[in-house]
Amino acid sequence: MIEEMRLRGLGVIAEATLPMGPGFTAITGETGAGKTMVVTGLGLLLGQRADSGAVRAGSAQASVDGVWIVDENGPVAERVREAGGDVEPIGGGRSELYLGRVLSSEGRSRASVGGRPAPAAVLADLAEQLIVVHGQSDQLRLKSAAAQRDALDRFGGTGLVAVRDRYRAAFDAWRAVDAELSQLSADRDARRREADELRARIADIEEVAPQPGEDLALAERAEKLANVEGLRAAAATAHDALSNDDELPDAVSLLAEARRAIERASTSDPALAEFVEPLADLGYRAADLVTGLSAYLADLDEGGPQELAAVEERRAALGALLRVHGTLDDALALLETGSARLVELDDDGDRIERLTAQRDQLSDELDAAAEALTAARTLAAEELGAAVTAELRELALPDARLVVRVEPGTPTAAGRDDVTILLAPHPGAEPRPVARGASGGELSRVMLAIEVVIAGTDPVPTFVFDEVDAGIGGAAAIEVGRRLARLAETSQVIAVTHLAQVAAFASNHLTVVKSNDGSVTASSVRRLEGAEREAEMARLLSGLPDSDAAIEHARELLGLARS
Repeated sequence: MIEEMRLRGLGVIAEATLPMGPGFTAITGETGAGKTMVVTGLGLLLGQRADSGAVRAGSAQASVDGVWIVDENGPVAERVREAGGDVEPIGGGRSELYLGRVLSSEGRSRASVGGRPAPAAVLADLAEQLIVVHGQSDQLRLKSAAAQRDALDRFGGTGLVAVRDRYRAAFDAWRAVDAELSQLSADRDARRREADELRARIADIEEVAPQPGEDLALAERAEKLANVEGLRAAAATAHDALSNDDELPDAVSLLAEARRAIERASTSDPALAEFVEPLADLGYRAADLVTGLSAYLADLDEGGPQELAAVEERRAALGALLRVHGTLDDALALLETGSARLVELDDDGDRIERLTAQRDQLSDELDAAAEALTAARTLAAEELGAAVTAELRELALPDARLVVRVEPGTPTAAGRDDVTILLAPHPGAEPRPVARGASGGELSRVMLAIEVVIAGTDPVPTFVFDEVDAGIGGAAAIEVGRRLARLAETSQVIAVTHLAQVAAFASNHLTVVKSNDGSVTASSVRRLEGAEREAEMARLLSGLPDSDAAIEHARELLGLARS
C-alpha cells in the first residue's frame, strides 16, 4: 500500500503531502483545488507517460515522491533489486519502498526506484503489482475486450490461471513448431539450391584433396626449381672451396694441416695446445658442410623441368580453390563443416515429415487445453455474472443483470475465447455490452461491483478511484461508499470524490484547499477529523460548510457509516 505521497509543482499544487495509510482514504475539495492531480501524480509514479503540461505554471519542474509498504522479499522488492534499488526493512517482514519521478517543463523526466535512478518502464512494471487505477472517463477494464477477459481470469483465481498457463505453454510449443515448419517449407527451393551448390564445392575440394599449408610449400618448391642452375653453381663453388679432388688446396685440407702443425709444435710450448681443439672442431664442421652441400646438389640433380611442370600444375589446381574460397584453410574448413550442413539440407523431406507429425500432436494437445480453458472460463463467467448482479442490487440497481459471455474467438496466446461483459439494466432488456449500453453512473457502479467481487479471489494491494461516483447520488451514492469500505477490508482504497455519501465511509478523510492566490501549499492538504470533517461533509452536501441542517445531515451520514 502507499503510505504517503508528496507533490511539488504539479498543476495547481505548489507543494502538498498526502498521508494515506491502510483502509479507505477519501480525498475531497473544491472544484479546481487539484484533487485530480493526486491521480496524475500517482500515474507519474507508476510509469505513465509524462506530460510537460502538468508542470505548474512558472515552475521549472514538477516532482512526485511516494512511500510504499511492501513485502520485504515479495515480487515488488525483487523487481526493485533487479533495477539496482533496494527497500528499507521496517519489521514484520515489511519494508518501505521509495519511488520518485521528476518532470521538467521541457518534457524530460527522470525516475528513481528504491533510491536509484531507473527507467520509467521499471515503474510501469511495479504498477502491475502495486495498484489498480480507475479514472473518471476511462474505465478501460470494462471497455477493452482483453481487459474484460483478464477480469474474468482474475475472478477465476489460481485454478483458472493454472489452466490458462497450461494452454499458453501448449500454444507456445505449437506455434514454435508451426513457425519452423512454415519456414522450412517456404525455404525448400532455396535450401535445395544451397545443397546443390554445397555438394559441388565439396566435390571440387575432394577432387583436389589439398593438404594444410600445401600452397605455401609448393610456392617455395617452384621458386627453387625455377632457379636451379644458379643454386647448383653456388652450391658447387662452396663445395669445391671446402673440399675437392684436384690438387688445389681446399679448406678441409688446410684446417687438417694447421691442426697437425700445432700439435707437433705444442710439445715445445704447451701454450699452443689450446688451439688444437678449436682447429679440430672447425675441421669437423667443415666436413659436415661438405656432406650437406653434397646432399643439396644431389637433390637438385633429381629435380628438373618435369618436376617444375608438375609443381606448377598442382599450384594451378590449388589456385582454382583459392579463387573460390579465399584461403586453403577456408576450403578445408568447408570440407569439414559442409558435410554436416549437407546432411541437414538433404534431410529436409524427413524433417518436414517429422515436424508435421509433431505439429499434429501438439495441435491435439492445444485443442484439449483450449477446451479446458473455455470450460473453466464459462463456469467462472456464470459465477462472476451472478456475484456482480447481487452486488448491483446493493448499489441501487435492483433490476440490473450482468452477463459475462464466453464465445469462440480468434486463437491467441490468451486462448480461443472472446469474453464480453454485458448489462441488462432492467427486466426484459436485452443484455448489451457495458461500454455501449450503460450510462456513466451505471458504468461506475458496474466497475466497482466487479472489483469488489474479484477482490475476494484476487486481491489488489491498492485501488485508486477518480470520481467513481460520477453520475450518481442519493441511495446509490451511499451504497458506493459502503462498497468502497468493504473493498478496503482487503485492499487499500483511495477515492477522489465529490459526494459526502461516499466520503462518510472513509477511515481517512483528506481535503485539498486552495489558498487565496489559487495555489495549493503544504498546509492546504490535511486530514479531517471531528468538527472539521463535519463541516467539509456539509459543504459537499449543500455548498455551505456552516449550515446547521447540512451539518446535522453530515453527522447522520457519519453515524450511518460507523454503524
